[in-house]
Amino acid sequence: MTLEPIARIRRFNRAVTTEVGALDTSFLGRGRPLGYARVLHAIGHFGSDLGVIRRYLNLDKAVLSRALKALEQEGLLHLEQDQQDARKRHALLTETGRHEAQAYDALSDLQARAMLERHPRPDALLAAMDLVASALAAERMEIHLCDPRATEAVWCLQEFYAELGRRLDCGFDVSLSANPEAVDMMAPRGAFYVAFSDGLPQGCVGLKGTDKGYAEIKRLWVAPFARGLGLARRLMDLCEETARDLGISRLRLDTNSALPEASALYPKLGWSQIARFNDDPYPDLFFEKVL
Repeated sequence: MTLEPIARIRRFNRAVTTEVGALDTSFLGRGRPLGYARVLHAIGHFGSDLGVIRRYLNLDKAVLSRALKALEQEGLLHLEQDQQDARKRHALLTETGRHEAQAYDALSDLQARAMLERHPRPDALLAAMDLVASALAAERMEIHLCDPRATEAVWCLQEFYAELGRRLDCGFDVSLSANPEAVDMMAPRGAFYVAFSDGLPQGCVGLKGTDKGYAEIKRLWVAPFARGLGLARRLMDLCEETARDLGISRLRLDTNSALPEASALYPKLGWSQIARFNDDPYPDLFFEKVL
């Protein structure tokens, strides 16, 4: 028997709505439905701009307006006009609203832990959740300019190094590679970008400035659960735009043939294979692009 895809998706949807209590009139026992709780969470975690909140939650203006009115009547928030733009409004949590948002966070954490504890393979469950969440939120994925020493950037780099260690026959020791200094991937010499989905890092890339007449693309990495969604191409395109803005006209990069996804991507983006240009022990393929 082969289960029909649509039926499987609908089963998944029903399982999720039941598990998280999406149909409860008192989500997590706090006296209001899930939709109102999500609005409260969004304000607490993603700022007060109602336009940003509406896009993040993908809500109709009327639906968001009803939720805001109900939360305002409870004394959990108040609405203010933007001082610079009268067309904009902001939702600001009161002290009571902040306490309520914190209570939701604590209860949601307990619910998540309970879900993992009762599953025989929690890592597999998390991997499946990451894959689904990244796929569903692909269009809302954001790329931010970051300090390469920031927590999210370091997490991406460590995951990248760990994957290289697994995939290269010789393993990988970052201390032996041509590891760029952080300042080489920061303005005015370069840049470092991290992609986020709902606040969680999904991938990274660095533009390394040099004094050799070219800059380099370094540490392009996309988390396994976010691959196939066009993120690597977006990161590469952004590096090229940044290079042009910095007056850089020639880019180079290196990779290893044990990473066939990378070596297949670069020619599609207009990169040409060239001879070795560094003494890094790990790469065996080298590319260049003139902007």
